[in-house]
Amino acid sequence: MSEITAEQVAHLANLARIALTDEEIEHLTTELGQIMHAVEQVSEVATPDVPPTSHPIPMQNVFRDDVVGTTVLTADEALAGAPESDDSRFKVSAILGEEQ
Repeated sequence: MSEITAEQVAHLANLARIALTDEEIEHLTTELGQIMHAVEQVSEVATPDVPPTSHPIPMQNVFRDDVVGTTVLTADEALAGAPESDDSRFKVSAILGEEQ
């Protein structure tokens, strides 16, 4: 893999419509070069017999199954701790700029 140049960084910034100063281009050229070097090192040790993974250990769902059961909590008990309620419902503030 070849090294990245300041001209390439400037070109990428232009494509992304990002205005960069000469100092920022110089700084990013160095940083992107280091990132590319790190990717080269990983590529050297990656072998076809080792599958790519997103996590080093297997992931599994730790939630329990939903089971329908009887509820012993009444509506009045559920609303007893609510800051505001209206009849048999929780009352909440409007969101996303909506007015009630």
